[in-house]
Amino acid sequence: MLPCISIYTRTRLMIMLPHFLSVLSSVLTILVLIQAQDQSGFISLDCGRPEDANYSSLETGINYISDAKFILDKGVSKSIQPTKEFSRQELEKVRSFPSGVRNCYKINVTSGTKYLIRASFYYGNYDNLNEPPQFDLHFGANVWDTVKLFSNASHITIKEIIYTPSVDYIKPCLVNTGKGTPFISAIELRAMNNTYTAYGTYEPKSVLSLIKRCNLGSTTDIKYRYRKDVYDRNWMPCKLPSVCRRLNTSVKNVNLPIPNIYELPAIVMSTAVTPVNASAPLQFHWDADNVNDQFHFYLYFNEVEKLAGNETREPNITINDNVLKGDFNKFLKVRTVAGATPLTGATRYQISLSRTQNSTLPPILNAFEIYMGKVFSQSETQQDDVDAITNVKDAYKVARNWQGDPCGPGNYMWEGLNCSIDGYSIPRITSLDLSNNSLNGPLPDFLVQLQSLQVLNVRKNKLRGFVPSELLERHKTGSLSLSVDDNPDLCMTKSCGKNDFLVPLIALVVMVSIFLVCWIFRTLKVATCSNSKKRRWMKSKHQTFSYTEILNITDNFKTVIGEGGFGKVYIGILHDRTQVAVKMLSKSSKQGYKEFQSEAQLLMIVHHRNLVSLIGYCDEGEKKALIYEYMGNGNVQQHLLDYANVLKWNERLKIAVDAAYGLEYLHNGCKPAIMHRDLKLTNILLDENMQAKIADFGLSRAFGNDIDSHISTQPAGTLGYVDPAYQRTGNTNKKNDIYSFGIILFVLITGHEAIIRAAGENIHILEWVIPVIEEGDIEKLFDPKLEGEFSINSAQKVVEIAMSCISPNATERPDISQILAELRECLSFEMDHHL
Repeated sequence: MLPCISIYTRTRLMIMLPHFLSVLSSVLTILVLIQAQDQSGFISLDCGRPEDANYSSLETGINYISDAKFILDKGVSKSIQPTKEFSRQELEKVRSFPSGVRNCYKINVTSGTKYLIRASFYYGNYDNLNEPPQFDLHFGANVWDTVKLFSNASHITIKEIIYTPSVDYIKPCLVNTGKGTPFISAIELRAMNNTYTAYGTYEPKSVLSLIKRCNLGSTTDIKYRYRKDVYDRNWMPCKLPSVCRRLNTSVKNVNLPIPNIYELPAIVMSTAVTPVNASAPLQFHWDADNVNDQFHFYLYFNEVEKLAGNETREPNITINDNVLKGDFNKFLKVRTVAGATPLTGATRYQISLSRTQNSTLPPILNAFEIYMGKVFSQSETQQDDVDAITNVKDAYKVARNWQGDPCGPGNYMWEGLNCSIDGYSIPRITSLDLSNNSLNGPLPDFLVQLQSLQVLNVRKNKLRGFVPSELLERHKTGSLSLSVDDNPDLCMTKSCGKNDFLVPLIALVVMVSIFLVCWIFRTLKVATCSNSKKRRWMKSKHQTFSYTEILNITDNFKTVIGEGGFGKVYIGILHDRTQVAVKMLSKSSKQGYKEFQSEAQLLMIVHHRNLVSLIGYCDEGEKKALIYEYMGNGNVQQHLLDYANVLKWNERLKIAVDAAYGLEYLHNGCKPAIMHRDLKLTNILLDENMQAKIADFGLSRAFGNDIDSHISTQPAGTLGYVDPAYQRTGNTNKKNDIYSFGIILFVLITGHEAIIRAAGENIHILEWVIPVIEEGDIEKLFDPKLEGEFSINSAQKVVEIAMSCISPNATERPDISQILAELRECLSFEMDHHL
């Protein structure tokens, strides 16, 4: 809005003579800089078009091509729902990204050249949900903005910046924040080759983010862009208050720019506004979300009236009552007024133009632009590191969501990487973990390019050949921690390959030996187990702690955070200020010792992001303790019972997916397979980021084959979660865990505990769930605290998964890998649904 204050009281003759119009128009036309309109420096991507698509826009003549060649993950192409009012070709399609957290484009540019970069988002109800999503935009290693779409599906949202890249590419990324599926309609880059001094910023890595661009004197509702504007800036007509009036002249060639370093469109500069009351100021304002936000303004002036000899137009310009210093007495030619430094320190900014004492005419203003100043402070990752890690990704077909800048933004660092980020130096990759990824082939030489690499972990793969000599040398000098275990065909020295002829013979001997050992072990199994209570589980690379250290860590066992059959769990703090949980073995607990020993053995061999990690242990006589990572958000059951902070449906699905990942690792990623045997929501813990991890391995067992996986053991587990068939027979196998997982799903669905206490009696959750399902109204199952905020399609699918898990016939229960795949689909659908 451009509120003009006061009323025009002075009467003067303003009739433009035809002769004057002709002369003034000729002058303006002669002054323009004739510039070729060949779209050099333009990159125009229509997102969602087929890969070979290209066309010229009927509206602007701009040449568009498909975005498909500029992005790794092709996403999904969708069409908007057509309306009579909409006619822009480049917004008829969208590319949406239902998979992955961050999906990035890579567009080659000329480093050191200033660009106008514009991303357009037109929802158009392309997904038939009529629920516009919200998501983030990243620009390389930095956060660009948040895309908040209006509830009106036909509204176009635009994010536009002016930026000078320091490298020869840019990487704009769409980031899923759990509030709907990201999508994009168009990406446009305009090289501003002749504006080196225009749109100046005052810090390195500075960015100008457009807030508003106004064509004040426009007599129509038309938006002007290319070809009227050589840089394709969108000049929007601004509504004119009744206390202002328009001034205009005519220009013969409105397709050419006015001679000014900002190359302003002649059609925009041929009109202006002025107060009706000559004594009144001309004012406009904008608001800031944060008092620390910085703003840049550009005011554009061009006299459009023929002034008599005794007429002058001299304005005073003030910003929040502070006078802007400068010589503003000559506006007979195009002039731009911009602040010398950014505006900051206020929540509202008002610019006011008023006539000076010497001025006979009120002020005029043709157009203005307002930008927010930002700084993309985090540098892109060192190019050598980017090249090397990209080669790793391509060579090994890494399936992780490795897109965008490897090291930034910090919360989106590539999985398995650590980087040195101090805000000053260029980020370097310092750690790379590719363990347990089924990698094949040799260890590539291009890993040597990672000069700052301090940790390289490629354990548990199928690598072969030799470790590059430079990596070995760095390992020997102590500058590189190198982990290559469990790669049978990978040699640390070249000499290890000279005895290849012995491999078949050795393999045969080993196989025979293993067979004999297994036969003897199975024959004497009971005796072997009964004599295995020594310290075999202590032989590990995990950190050892003395009992004195345990006392210091726990502050003399000050704070209890849990208790089980083994004893109590205390919160502790290590010397590096890392919070940990300390599990102490109670002297009086015989069952606790068995659980304690079992958990120690398993935690030392299992490593997964969805399993609680062991940090170390204490073993001093009767003083025994396990130290493992602290899970700051407690267990899932606590959150389900919390009425103040209700777990949303998509959060519950995420917990189920995390737990399924952990269980899938135990069942299918460990050899022999490991059965947890006590899965329940109190044994699923949440870290500070609400990532779920399976805990409490005290009752877990490892079984080597299908025969072992059905052996008889003393029944273990928790009432309500344990498989009834296992309770009856004691025969244990992986399907017992699947049953427990099904109960977990029903508890997440309903918000009830596994044993429901009602009307003075206890009933199993299935006694309530199954009749409701048989009635066909599954919405009755769902936790009332959700208030219906879930997709019925994903909800019904989760119920079906849970029912398959608790099938009375254990053989009909699915494998956890199938459950995981189906839950991931449900989560993806739910995120698209934008709960």
